[in-house]
Amino acid sequence: MSIVFVPKKLRGTAKINQETIQRLLDENDQIIRCIAEYQQKGRAMECVQYQQILHRNIVYLATIADASDMDPSTHLTSNESSASTPTVNGPRET
Repeated sequence: MSIVFVPKKLRGTAKINQETIQRLLDENDQIIRCIAEYQQKGRAMECVQYQQILHRNIVYLATIADASDMDPSTHLTSNESSASTPTVNGPRET
């Protein structure tokens, strides 16, 4: 199950960090692979289901990115970010 599907009473309480974002990106990668596999097999209904989950995940990531643009305290520091891990937001212009 996607980490995006959190019960309403727990929403907003999860700490968003690089690890959480990376897990979601990894999940999206797996979903895209499933969609491609089902497309090759001609299983359209399964493709649609995975596409809906992928869409929700992408919207969730976009929401995080938009919120972090507004709140500088949510940006990761250089100590929290790994050089081998892609960042969600590109470099900031000053």
